[in-house]
Amino acid sequence: MSLWVLVTLSFLMIHLVPGDPVRAALGMTAPTELVEAKRQALGLDDPLPTQYVHYLGNLLRGDLGESITSQLPVSETISQRLPATASLAVLAFLVAVAVAVPLGVAVAVATRRGRRRRTELAFAGSSVVLGAIPDFLVGVALVAVFAVGLGWFPVAGRTDASSYVLPVLALAIGPAAVLARIVRVEMLAVLETDYVRTARAKRLPPRRIHLRHALPNAVTATLTLGGMLLASMIAGTVLVENVFSWPGLGSTIVASIVTKDYPVVQGTVLVYGLGVLVINTLVDVALAVLDPRSTIGEL
Repeated sequence: MSLWVLVTLSFLMIHLVPGDPVRAALGMTAPTELVEAKRQALGLDDPLPTQYVHYLGNLLRGDLGESITSQLPVSETISQRLPATASLAVLAFLVAVAVAVPLGVAVAVATRRGRRRRTELAFAGSSVVLGAIPDFLVGVALVAVFAVGLGWFPVAGRTDASSYVLPVLALAIGPAAVLARIVRVEMLAVLETDYVRTARAKRLPPRRIHLRHALPNAVTATLTLGGMLLASMIAGTVLVENVFSWPGLGSTIVASIVTKDYPVVQGTVLVYGLGVLVINTLVDVALAVLDPRSTIGEL
């Protein structure tokens, strides 16, 4: 159902935009004959139900259409740009998890039962602030300080490994702060359970209690939020890529919107939506494996 809604909305996108998208893409000075020929080539002169059937048939064959401006297949454009976006989102997710999980666990252990109140307040306040700042604003600040001011990293572009640092941080900082708060809350709840108290009564080492007994049982909510964060990171690449002139799908979709190249916009939106659906499905499956009581596990 979700896939059908996504496909239908991506199809309707070109028809919901006011005006003639072909005329807008080719320019107001383009000859009428050229505009009409391009409309016929795109099938925009056919009745809407016919266009929808053709669109579904083309998707089943893996045909996403042809770019109005570059005349290249949309699938070729996406295949060239997708690896840059995927690598950016995956690296940012791994960095966010690598920072958030240890930080959330450490703060939960340190502030359990009202201890270290100042640490708790500092963590809560800073995580809320960092989680509320949009990714692209974080990217602009990172460029201003570490690229322009200090000259430590490239300002823009995708060159060597150093070019990944700032865009990955721009995508990871906010989600890491949000995820760390969730890890802390879940960890605090687990630390007060009977089996953890039993482990303490057996005088097991704190490291073993926290990592082998408490953390695995706090992972369910963390995994759910982690999947949502990865999906949001994929969407967040749209603006971050434009801040860093990153050659991925995010910069492609913005450039296509500016040039009114709606076949490319349609195909890119469809890829982004499919990515989110796949991630959500994988998270559901993982939850079913880790927690047999989950709904999907009962189906």
